[in-house]
Amino acid sequence: MTAILATAGPDAGVAWHYGSPSAEGRALDAGEGVVDLSNRDVLRISGSDRLRWLHSLTSQVFEGLAPGVANTAYVLSPNGHVEHALYGVDDGETYWAWTEPGRGAALVAWLDSMRFMMRVEVVLDDGYGLVWRPGAPAGDGLHRAGEDSLGGYETFAPRGEVEALVTEGRPVGTWAYEARRIEVGVPRIGVDTDDRTIPNELGVPSVAVALDKGCYRGQETVARVHNLGRPPRRLVRLQLDGSVSELPALGADLLADGKVVGRVGASARHHEQGPIALALVKRGVAVDVPLVADGVAAAQEPLVDPEAGVHFRLS
Repeated sequence: MTAILATAGPDAGVAWHYGSPSAEGRALDAGEGVVDLSNRDVLRISGSDRLRWLHSLTSQVFEGLAPGVANTAYVLSPNGHVEHALYGVDDGETYWAWTEPGRGAALVAWLDSMRFMMRVEVVLDDGYGLVWRPGAPAGDGLHRAGEDSLGGYETFAPRGEVEALVTEGRPVGTWAYEARRIEVGVPRIGVDTDDRTIPNELGVPSVAVALDKGCYRGQETVARVHNLGRPPRRLVRLQLDGSVSELPALGADLLADGKVVGRVGASARHHEQGPIALALVKRGVAVDVPLVADGVAAAQEPLVDPEAGVHFRLS
């Protein structure tokens, strides 16, 4: 199969599709397919203090993390805004993690600035790439199967082996993968979020935020919003007008009655649902209010409960 590469957006440079995005989406539903995610940045964090150190810096519990168990963690600003995300797994000696394309260097630089006297080493490893498959991990290799892995798992592989891993299976592009992600409702940091996003807008508690752990940067905001009030925005899935050929631009304004009420994240054409997107919408916008996403009519499906004082991800 000939790969058609994405030429723009966060996944530019990797396979967008292989000629039939709908068939590729159906293959994922059938538990088949391999997706090239080698544009993700891969980090290695080693040293005997690594888990205790990461526990103190992030929104997630790392102390006692067993080898092979996946987790997800946010790095927050002092005001609680999401700056980075780590999607990782520890192998007993090293914590391997991936983050969004182009964000690894800044994350490594910040982590390095926080090492002080801790016995840790942080490396941005260009020699490794990532592939994703549906189903449960099988075979040798370093795999990460998290709650946010879209019903599949990521494999950290030497970059020179990525193409062979994809082509030895059923190649699937990021078109179908992103459609699956939007359907499931898993946000990408820096894609479906902006520099004002706090974890509560994405759902708290969540796979990335543990409310029962000790102090970390930004925790006060997370705890205050969770316990005392509602976040200013909430994550929703948009069902878009299928009669329009264009999809909304990433980051476009979301309108209600001509007024800006949110921000559009990623959008894709799903093989069954048609065009869908993720968005952040102001908390006070009623669920049944008609919306317009970059000129495209849209209806919202809540992913974060719009009514509850204590927010959580709907099942």
